[in-house]
Amino acid sequence: MSPIYIADYNYPLPDERIAKYPLPERDHSKLLIYRDGQVSEDLFYHIGDHIAPDALLIYNNTRVIQARLEFHKPTGARIEVFCLEPLTPHDYQLSLSSTTGCTWKCMVGNVKKWHDEPIELKAGNFILRAYKEQVLGNTFAVRFEWDEANVSFAEILDAAGELPIPPYLNRKTEESDLRTYQTVYSRIKGSVAAPTAGLHFTQNVLDDLHRRGIETDELTLHVGAGTFLPVKTADANEHTMHTEIIAVPRDTIAHIQTKLGHIVAVGTTSMRTLESLYFIGRQLNNQKFEIINHKFEIDNLHVGQFEPYEPTANSQELTAKDALQAILDYLDATGQTTLHAETQIMIKPGYTFHIVDQLITNFHQPQSTLLLLVSAFVGGDWRTIYDYALSHDFRFLSYGDSSILTLAVSR
Repeated sequence: MSPIYIADYNYPLPDERIAKYPLPERDHSKLLIYRDGQVSEDLFYHIGDHIAPDALLIYNNTRVIQARLEFHKPTGARIEVFCLEPLTPHDYQLSLSSTTGCTWKCMVGNVKKWHDEPIELKAGNFILRAYKEQVLGNTFAVRFEWDEANVSFAEILDAAGELPIPPYLNRKTEESDLRTYQTVYSRIKGSVAAPTAGLHFTQNVLDDLHRRGIETDELTLHVGAGTFLPVKTADANEHTMHTEIIAVPRDTIAHIQTKLGHIVAVGTTSMRTLESLYFIGRQLNNQKFEIINHKFEIDNLHVGQFEPYEPTANSQELTAKDALQAILDYLDATGQTTLHAETQIMIKPGYTFHIVDQLITNFHQPQSTLLLLVSAFVGGDWRTIYDYALSHDFRFLSYGDSSILTLAVSR
C-alpha cells in the first residue's frame, strides 16, 4: 500500500478562523460550491439550487447525548467520566432506556484519584453511582447504577450530564449549545459529537428541497470521540480508525437503490455509512449462508479499515445495485427491518466511491482523516477548495460554514 504522508494534508488554520459559536440563523452560513474543478460560493439556504431535482439527500439522524459526567469524591477530588459507547446492553437504545443500570466504555479524567470505591453524583432527586470495572486500553468499563426507580439512563444523562462540545472550541458548554449543537432532525440518541454538516439545515431549507422534488431519507451513525483524534503517524495508513455502529432501515436501503447516481450525503458520517453499505453487501454476496432455526448463521457485519483496498476474489466488481440487493435479501431472509453493522472504513486518496455523488460538509482540521476523505472525493483537489475558503473569509470546523462538493470522477 503506497504511503500517504499526512504532512501533505496540512494547511494554516489561524485560531480566529475557527467558529466558536454558530451564526444566529443556521441557514445563513456561507456555502462553497465545488464542481469540475471550479469553485464558487452562495448562502446555505440556496443549497437547493446546487442539487439535481431528482436527487436523494441522506442525513444522519443521531442526537448528541450529555455524555460528560463530573463526580466529586468526599476528599474533593474531581473525576470526569465521559461516556463513549454502551457495553452492556451493547445496543444504544437498550442501554439508554435501561432503568436498572448499564455499563459503558468511558474515558476517565483524573483516574489516578479513583481507586476501587464507587463514586457518586447527586442530581435532582437521585444519586448516580459509578463503578470502575475494567481497564480497556486507554479507556475503562464503567458500571452505572442509580437509586430512582423508573428513570432511564437517558434521563439521568439529561439531568446530570454535560453536552460535550468539540475540544478545539476552547470554551465550556453553554446553555445555547443544547440547541445549536443538535441538528433540527436529530432524534436517535447516542452521539458524543454532532454530525456537524447537518447543523446548517432548517425546516425552511428542508421544505424548499421537498418543493423542488428533492427527496430526503435518514440513517444512523452515532458519532464517537474518535472523530476528534488527529493522525499522529507520518504515514496515514498506519493510523487506526475508530469503529462506529451504524443502523440503516431496510426502506432507506431500497430507496437508495432506486436513486443510485443521484445520492447526496449530508456529512462525512453519512458518507462513511453509505459507502460501508457497498462492502457489507459485497460480504453478503460473497458468502454462503445456512438458515438454522429460521436464523442466518453469520458473523457480525463489520467493514474493516482497509477492506476497500483489498483485492476481491471476483474478477468482476459487484455493482452498487447488486450490493444493496444482497443486503435487502439478507434482511428479508432474517426478518429484520433495519441493518445493524459496524464500520471502521477509512476513505482516503485512492478510494473508489460506489454510492455517493455529492457531499455536503464543513471545513475540517488539518492533517485529519476527514480531510483525507474530502481529498479522495474531489480527486486530490482539496487545496483549491481550502485556499478559496481561507481567502474568502469562510468560517471553519463544527460551527463554521459549509460546502457542497461533487464527485470528481463520474461513475
